[in-house]
Amino acid sequence: MERRLSAIMCADVVGYSRLMGANEVATLESLNSRRVELLEPLIAQFGGRIFKFTGDGMLAEFPSVVGAVEGALAIQAGMHQANSNVPDDRRIDLRIGIHVGEVIPQDGDLFGDGVNLAARIEGIARPGRVALSQAARDHVGNRLDIQFEDRGEQDLKNIDRPVRVFEIATAIAGPTARAMEADKPSIAVLPFNNMSGDPDQDFFSDGISEDLITDLSKISGLFVVGRHTSFAYKGKSEQLEAVARELGVRYLLEGSVRKSGNRVRITGQLIDGVNGGHVWAERYDRDLTDIFAIQDEITKAIVDQLKVRLVPAEQKAIAQAPTDNVEAYTLYLKGRHYFHNPTKASLKLARQLFVRATELDAAFARAYAGIANCDARLVGWYGVRIPLNDILAMAGKALELDPRLAEAHAARGEALRVAGRSDESVEAFEQALALDPHSFEANLAYGRLCRAIGRMEQSAKLFTRALEVQPDDYQAPILLQSILLALDREDEADEYGRLGLVRAEEALRQYPEGSRPAQLGACVHARAGNREETMSWIEKALWIDPDDAQAQYNVACAWAIIGEPERALDVLEGWAKRGGVLAQNWLERDPDLTSIRASPRYDKLLDTITQQGSDSSNS
Repeated sequence: MERRLSAIMCADVVGYSRLMGANEVATLESLNSRRVELLEPLIAQFGGRIFKFTGDGMLAEFPSVVGAVEGALAIQAGMHQANSNVPDDRRIDLRIGIHVGEVIPQDGDLFGDGVNLAARIEGIARPGRVALSQAARDHVGNRLDIQFEDRGEQDLKNIDRPVRVFEIATAIAGPTARAMEADKPSIAVLPFNNMSGDPDQDFFSDGISEDLITDLSKISGLFVVGRHTSFAYKGKSEQLEAVARELGVRYLLEGSVRKSGNRVRITGQLIDGVNGGHVWAERYDRDLTDIFAIQDEITKAIVDQLKVRLVPAEQKAIAQAPTDNVEAYTLYLKGRHYFHNPTKASLKLARQLFVRATELDAAFARAYAGIANCDARLVGWYGVRIPLNDILAMAGKALELDPRLAEAHAARGEALRVAGRSDESVEAFEQALALDPHSFEANLAYGRLCRAIGRMEQSAKLFTRALEVQPDDYQAPILLQSILLALDREDEADEYGRLGLVRAEEALRQYPEGSRPAQLGACVHARAGNREETMSWIEKALWIDPDDAQAQYNVACAWAIIGEPERALDVLEGWAKRGGVLAQNWLERDPDLTSIRASPRYDKLLDTITQQGSDSSNS
């Protein structure tokens, strides 16, 4: 059996599961692009060859350890450059491990301890870094102008002896590499367990977790995984090291909440995701009125443990309690719990709870923003008739109390969008995204506005961001499919359509009382030419919400796509009576309605809606 001594490089993508869960289409496209344009050329340039791809990584063989190290540093520098204009949660970072040892070649593949050790060393490398075994470090010696950080002896999975590991602290100088910046500490806040013995109290423990995510996200020196991604682990029992690896973070914050009467017990543990060890732990037994102080103490403890420096504005932001009234805060948390359930009934219930919170604390900015967002979503998603001036007034009240409340700017933008005041709406959405680039509401609603006014490229970017921020959302990928078809990007469009349909099916399973997944899913089936499935989903939508304006519009789109323009016009003529100010824009620009525009009935319909818009603006 042939054996030879080789340097093995193992690399994989940090947080691959998180990236794929948020946007598998874009993730695969980016990985393929970087493999072809970066990894393969650089590995060949330094004398190596790739002998295996593993989906989220690869293995390469080099005749020289020096070549492997130079290649690894060049790759990390190239990845760093490629990530320069990418949001933190969409960065594609690599861990790289290098070992030199005996390998056994077989059918183009390599086996043996040399390969296994390289893979285990890669597993403990920090994101964006290169780690080496002592054997590889000794081979390099002083031949490269680099510095090593000794990480000591490590117990590696399925390796029967400790292995001393070194990590490269400074990249080599030269045309193929550059000094790499220190990585931000990365953390995910897992949903705190509800220990109250009452499942109806989940909203409270969820709310504490969400507020900790919000506070930590205000700190520029941290990378914090978003709420929707973290909450995918609610109720699951998994090894913390595996969770950290899936999410691509170094640290996890987990804990529990027990609320009983006017007392609350909160525990928190900061876990090192590499080895599962406790970095910090604390238990707080306090009066419920101390809830904000507890959250503040937990945030500051994490900042201290991770040695993150806060600027004065960040110190002020995380120390500012949203309200002094604990009962109002509890109502707000319950309202936010319902707001995350994407049905009309849940939004109405959330709104009631937000209103009650403002009645208890007239200066509770977040609660006013919650009311405005519920109303904006009810109007924008479900066509509910709510006076637009009322939404603007509610958003204005929130902004008067807290001008930096992104959700209030987003609600104002949505109200202005529905009112047809596009320029003002753009300004409000831009403000919302400047304050919170991860706002699902702002990205989705702004994307819909750009779609309606013909800014297709910008709309595509916003819908892409929305579906990444909220990995269970079905709307953004389905709306994105329509935009990409209009931009002649058919292959991408089909992939996003399939992604949206999977998410819509899951939304229908979880919330069978909501018709919106069926409305939009019917359009995906129609674009795929699945006539029978299209009709089935149309029937679902109209059975759940026969009189809903949005359901009627989307059903008409499905008929138009499937090649039934007269049936589409039948539906649209009824919808036009309450289609709203933006109806003309949608009729004129929506690519889903292309097939109806050759009909004389379309011209008459457009004239009717144009006149309605004129009458509305004069009233």
